Amino acid sequence: MNSNTLDLIRSNDHLTVSKAITHIENDDKISNSFLEKIYDYGKDALRIGITGPPGCGKSTLTDQLIKQLINDKKSVGVVAVDPTSPFTGGALLGDRVRMNNYVWNDDVYIRSLGSKNSRGGLATKAQYVGDILAASKKHVIIYETVGVGQGEYDVSKAVDLTIVVLVPEAGDEIQLMKAGLIEVADIFVVNKSDRDGADRIYQSLKMMLHTFISENKLTPPVFSTSANINEGIDKLYCGMKDHINILKDEGLYNKKRLDRQRNRVLGIIKNNLIKDFWSKEKLNLLDDKIKNIKSLKISPYKLAKDILSE
Repeated sequence: MNSNTLDLIRSNDHLTVSKAITHIENDDKISNSFLEKIYDYGKDALRIGITGPPGCGKSTLTDQLIKQLINDKKSVGVVAVDPTSPFTGGALLGDRVRMNNYVWNDDVYIRSLGSKNSRGGLATKAQYVGDILAASKKHVIIYETVGVGQGEYDVSKAVDLTIVVLVPEAGDEIQLMKAGLIEVADIFVVNKSDRDGADRIYQSLKMMLHTFISENKLTPPVFSTSANINEGIDKLYCGMKDHINILKDEGLYNKKRLDRQRNRVLGIIKNNLIKDFWSKEKLNLLDDKIKNIKSLKISPYKLAKDILSE
């Protein structure tokens, strides 16, 4: 990718943006100078993570937030991050529905990002994609996670604001605590709040947060929404802006960004060291040492030590 590509990205050419993201997905070699320029142009964009279990309405909520952002004169890029595959159905289907709504809108760009055929880390790639979207003059980047588990923690390290979406059927307080969601979330949203049990989980969450939140973290506000009927979205959007201002006033916003920068540097160095180490010769050596059942008698630590010493 050259300076012409950079200029087209900067001019918000979505075709060029799509091609650049495909290069990232395919692990194509991209020069550091290009990535540095991309980062420099997009470092000020607000990054929001939306995570939660399947079926909680993340896609619908994201769609409603896009509308709020457009009304607020903001451009937005959405990355639907699927830690398993881009062909698992739910996220991509949701993206297609949303893409139909915004296909002619230059202020909105939506892309799914999956780990199929990916040799690099998905979290790292999502960060690169966010840089490209930010460089295309998107004011806000939304990461919507499709899977559960590790994805919730990865997204919280990649964004300025993490929104955890739950539904009335999400479970009792102990399950929520086991999931570690309290430490991950900056904001909780109880979606589909027109269902039975919504008030119970809303009140339970608020009590838990006041009891278990750590001293170095702001207590996350809790909002009730029914995204499919656009209920509670205005209040959530205003609450998001208010909470970001509080994070800034408390110095926590910049701390998050510094932590993210540190993690990115660690990740880049780790990935580069791994790529440099696993040459064709080293991979052949590994295959040589693990070529028959007798290899199981040797400790993997011993094998690793032997390969490192070669």
